[in-house]
Amino acid sequence: MTSAAAVAPGVDLGLHARQLVRLHDAVMSGSKPSERPRPVVARSWARMMSLGLDPDRPLHRDILPIDQVHARRSDSALALVADRIRTVLTSVADASLFIVVITDRDGVILWREGSPAILRQADSLGFALGAHWSETYVGTNAIGTALAEQAPVQLFSAEHFEQRQHPWYCTAAPVHDPRDGSLLGIVDVSGPAMTLHPALVALVDSAVQLAQGALWQHHEQQLRRLRERTSHLIATAGSPLLLVDDHGWVAHREGVSVRDRIAAPRADRLLAVPGLGMCFPERVGDGWLVRPAPSPRRLSARLGRDDTLHLSGDDDQPWTVPLSRRHAQILRLLVGTPLGLTAAALSTRLYGDRGHEVAVRAEISRLRRAAGALIVAAPYRIADGIDVVCD
Repeated sequence: MTSAAAVAPGVDLGLHARQLVRLHDAVMSGSKPSERPRPVVARSWARMMSLGLDPDRPLHRDILPIDQVHARRSDSALALVADRIRTVLTSVADASLFIVVITDRDGVILWREGSPAILRQADSLGFALGAHWSETYVGTNAIGTALAEQAPVQLFSAEHFEQRQHPWYCTAAPVHDPRDGSLLGIVDVSGPAMTLHPALVALVDSAVQLAQGALWQHHEQQLRRLRERTSHLIATAGSPLLLVDDHGWVAHREGVSVRDRIAAPRADRLLAVPGLGMCFPERVGDGWLVRPAPSPRRLSARLGRDDTLHLSGDDDQPWTVPLSRRHAQILRLLVGTPLGLTAAALSTRLYGDRGHEVAVRAEISRLRRAAGALIVAAPYRIADGIDVVCD
């Protein structure tokens, strides 16, 4: 996360803040600035101006009632690790004059605590519990920009789009679900701009790593419970087979050697599994029993120009899956590269650089949930036994 730092160690914060104000004013007025904003800031400012937001006017704060905040907490996997995150960060919050914020994937603030003095200042800014802090609500800020970029972000002073936020710094990083790479929310540390410390970048990174590690431990406990609850079925189910959870993580294997994860099963989808061939998943408790189909199967797929995927398997009833433009783009890239592409190579093809591998893995996971086991990993490629044609 070091590359996310907004200010190099030893920089005069007051001087740098004044330089950023001049840069901000020049860009917002359409003048040619003497220097360019950092790329992450330039991209965000461009998004804000395309939305017609005015940096000189206080942007609208949409704050949810407390009952909706509690409901979102209950629905968020971050509830499992919020206390650990806050313990790591708030232990130094009072002395360091900052506040700790945890949001959901929409940028809604679900937990917030820290220095009482800074909390009061945050209230006057609308940086409150239940507030939406995505870019579309409050402009360029570390929480919203980290959501938009799917990457860690630190902003200092006038790098914020809205002038009201210029007295602040903020350091944010996304938390991803270790089971499937999906975005769960954002961890953020914010405070007065002139109190920014270089160690905050590493501190937030440590909190995120701790959270994702704890989520993984919780996931392993769930796999163990799934194995225990279905042991009587496994004992009589024969071999070969796999017992997996809803994300495709293997809780038990019998007579087959596979990696720790297969594509996420669905009741109405054929599943291509290395070592087992084409399979039909069967729901058992909170997981899935995956066994080979009685006879050899093949799956055919055609991706239309309208990004609709048409699938059929032998004598099965065909079905269609509307894909997002991004998912269709990924599928076309893999069809055109039979030997497959790594996450880094796909990141370069999709985003122009190698820095979005986490986003690539999350998109692949969502594509598998939508369309079944068309894609295998290491490298990403079309699975054996599947014929895909693109119009």
